Amino acid sequence: MTETLLSVRDLRVSYKVGASRIDAVDGASFDVPRGTIVGLVGESGCGKTTIAKALTRVIADNASITGGQMMFEGRDLVSLSERQMNALRWREIAFIPQSAMNSLDPVYTVESQLNEVLRRRGGLGRREARKRCEELFELVGIDKGRLSDYPHQFSGGMRQRVAIALALALNPKLVIADEPVTALDVIVQRQILDQLRELQAALGISVIIVTHDISVVAYICDRTVVMYAGKVAEAGSMQATLTEPSHPYTMGLRNAFPDLQGAASGTLTPIEGAPPNLAFPPPGCRFAPRCPFVLETCRQVNPPLETVGPNHVAACHRAGEAVELRTQAARVDTWSGKVLA
Repeated sequence: MTETLLSVRDLRVSYKVGASRIDAVDGASFDVPRGTIVGLVGESGCGKTTIAKALTRVIADNASITGGQMMFEGRDLVSLSERQMNALRWREIAFIPQSAMNSLDPVYTVESQLNEVLRRRGGLGRREARKRCEELFELVGIDKGRLSDYPHQFSGGMRQRVAIALALALNPKLVIADEPVTALDVIVQRQILDQLRELQAALGISVIIVTHDISVVAYICDRTVVMYAGKVAEAGSMQATLTEPSHPYTMGLRNAFPDLQGAASGTLTPIEGAPPNLAFPPPGCRFAPRCPFVLETCRQVNPPLETVGPNHVAACHRAGEAVELRTQAARVDTWSGKVLA
């Protein structure tokens, strides 16, 4: 059995907006096994990036972790002091932010930015830092002669590689990548994903990839965590969740995205409607207003995560009917005009 590196249990993260409190993450639970790539997938506004930032405890001023645990190698990240948490950042948990290729400081060379991590956070001397910079550029496939260049002198894909090099600088055990390929063309997307997979295998690290694109998960991930409206809808191995999904939302996502490898996959079918306003979430299943298989129970009772297979869980009242529902979900007319009030 693979050892668990990170175990998230009943995580709750809230934002204060005026007099209101919005629960952007509402009781999320999932595991990240050591040495695996886990995809956190769902539409915009489902809580994925909030979870990613909560794991590093770098969240907005109006946000707070209001409950749950984030157990990282026996330490609860929720209860650590800021000083203790600061000791983990970069060294054990690294973060590649959304739009990372534009997050580099334009007025400093990339070597200067790598040195800031290596010398200030890693305590390396100047010669050691230079050697490590060269090693990192070799790892991500960039000529070490480019270390003295500025970010604007790199293409989008190369800047993404620099961001990956920054995340790997101090040999972390967990790398969290927030939408690492969203702003790149499909050819460069595949190159970056291939490189992430190669680095993960070579270094033995664990990776969490936050994405709205389920085809990215299918291409690179070992495990999938499907988020919807602040909750985990389904989680399990990539193979189980994408070939035998038990939640209608996962079934819908599978229909809505093309294959990253370019294989013909028939008509793409969107999920009509949008996620609910989390300031006023529906009382039952949060996917009920958009679900073509909704029952009255779904509108009233929030379904818990339940085991539907080996290391595979789903939060759906009709998970036991998944085989039949998958057949219906594959039809375009199932989703057409099915938004319910």
